Amino acid sequence: MPNHRVPRDLRETETETSLAELCGDSARMAPHWAAPPAAAAAPVPPSSIHGVVVPRASARLVGSMTEYGD
Repeated sequence: MPNHRVPRDLRETETETSLAELCGDSARMAPHWAAPPAAAAAPVPPSSIHGVVVPRASARLVGSMTEYGD
């Protein structure tokens, strides 16, 4: 098994970055990583949904929830 330990003299030369510095770096880079706006999903007619199988117990559970059924 290979040994992946870093020698002590190499560890001491690395600088510690604080959380505040990391947050500042991220804030400066955020404009460069702008994502395109997500397109809104178009409604799908129920007739085009094929092959979806829901267990009877799950359908009953969701159907009895006031925000989904009844």
